[in-house]
Amino acid sequence: MSITRLRRPTLHATAIGGLLLSAIAHGQPASPGNPPHPDLSALVQCQASVEQFAGLSGAVDDPLQAVALGWAPRPRTNPFMAEYRLNTPVQAYGRHSDWLAISGGTVMLVLEQVSPQALAAELALEVVVDENGKFMAGRELVSRDWIDPDNGQVLIESAVIGVSTVASHVGKTLLGCTYSLDLPEEQPDSEHAPSGD
Repeated sequence: MSITRLRRPTLHATAIGGLLLSAIAHGQPASPGNPPHPDLSALVQCQASVEQFAGLSGAVDDPLQAVALGWAPRPRTNPFMAEYRLNTPVQAYGRHSDWLAISGGTVMLVLEQVSPQALAAELALEVVVDENGKFMAGRELVSRDWIDPDNGQVLIESAVIGVSTVASHVGKTLLGCTYSLDLPEEQPDSEHAPSGD
């Protein structure tokens, strides 16, 4: 597997959550009664930041916030995904859907009657798995330094566009973006490298 993001050591999910919450605390606080409307199209297409993705946590954790955004929570058919029916469909890469799913660091549209192989080819994604009814493909679109506002630690902010299928959603294709904060790759110590003399 050669998707760049997967070569770097990734922080544990709880560590990422803490860092993102720290970043949000340094931004503009949202009014509890009037949560900001996230740009779901930008989020799904990897055109947002880890901070903007972290802003979805309120709606995921609090059904009332989700409803205030016009999201109707759907029954969970997959224990690892929070799913919503949206008042207004979201468009991404020429597709649109009113079915949103969030899992870990990934925000996705659930698409019907879309071939995952064809969509992955259209988006020039690297196919990782395509066997036994399971499909997964992705490509890193964002890789940039992210500085922890509390301690100045430099991490790598990554956003990977992905197309996949999941057994709990037979016949559906998931299109979305995975946001992460990764530890920088360890560089060889140049001081101890052979001099070549």
